[in-house]
Amino acid sequence: MTIRILIADDEALLRMAFSTVLEAQPDMAPVGEAADGAEAIRLARDLRPDVVLMDVRMPGTDGIEATRQVIRISPQSRVLILTTFDLDEYAFAGLGAGASGFLLKNTRPEELLAAIRSVAAGDAVVSPRITRRLLENFRPHIPDDSSADREERLSRLSAREREVLVQVGRGLSNPEIAATLHLAEATVKSHLGRILQKLELRDRIQAVIFAYDSRLINPA
Repeated sequence: MTIRILIADDEALLRMAFSTVLEAQPDMAPVGEAADGAEAIRLARDLRPDVVLMDVRMPGTDGIEATRQVIRISPQSRVLILTTFDLDEYAFAGLGAGASGFLLKNTRPEELLAAIRSVAAGDAVVSPRITRRLLENFRPHIPDDSSADREERLSRLSAREREVLVQVGRGLSNPEIAATLHLAEATVKSHLGRILQKLELRDRIQAVIFAYDSRLINPA
């Protein structure tokens, strides 16, 4: 299957460089380029790409709001945030808006391609531990705009599912959760799938953010 990719960046040279790398791959196809967030939203609505490479610092509508809108109008699209620093607050805000991960702009081509293939397959690029570090550094400085239905969504979980969510929020992998809770790894994977479905979350990264915002884990 060919992965259809939309590139959103206000620097024309970067868009061209990304496009050149992608066009050389037999399983990838750049389907559009956007110079700002508003154009990215419009193209995402029209093209329904599999993956969007989204710069955060663009004129007009920034990449964070564009990510939020892209996820809303094209739920099947996965967004990779492009950032300059690995602990940029914009990277965290992008994850909170629904992105599946973030990449540094100086990422090597092979790492970029691997990241695109990962998110296209439904995985997250950023590890839960890095997400936790982002949360600890930047969440206290960002207004909480989460929805009021968080408690209702939490009530959908069984006691065991809540325990698994706590461990996910701490950044543990499935094998680590299995060892901590004395469960089979396959059981943990099943629990996680149900947690994502019940909480209406896209991936493990969103589960970490939800656990943190719900105060299921200690921010300290």
